[in-house]
Amino acid sequence: MRVPALIALTGMALAAAGCTSTRPAGVATTPIVVASAPQPVAGYDWFFHEDGQEALLAYGLEASDDLRLGLGCAKAGGQLTLNATAPKGVADEIHIEAGGETERFAARSEPSELNDGVFLTASADVEEPVFQRFRQVGWLAVWQGDTREAYAPHPASRENIEKFFIFCG
Repeated sequence: MRVPALIALTGMALAAAGCTSTRPAGVATTPIVVASAPQPVAGYDWFFHEDGQEALLAYGLEASDDLRLGLGCAKAGGQLTLNATAPKGVADEIHIEAGGETERFAARSEPSELNDGVFLTASADVEEPVFQRFRQVGWLAVWQGDTREAYAPHPASRENIEKFFIFCG
């Protein structure tokens, strides 16, 4: 009984192999990536503020000191200033992600005046791939150690992201 079962399994394996398609040499495959965007959080959003020759795009609670991430720039300057809060003991960097792109920016750390953590400040070029991806997908995440917080806009504020990057040049 073992031999007929082995023959049957071998026959099924060969039949299955015969049903597989082969790709001609030189034809590349494109992986299908399914990614879901983070959802907005009640009360938190991306806020755009323009003041003459400077602009700020900040994620936090409106009209409060609860800032999670701030991006600032001079008009058409091409450079960004990043500000973030973090707990004490994290690396002196701002590690961000947008739609699969990630980057770490060396940061200056100083004690926070608002909580027990630190306030981080870094500089970056507006053309960095992570910011271009942020413009496309509309959300940005900040990593602090193994912790990831995603910052998604509410539908009405989505345009603030593009306004900011147009301003910064």
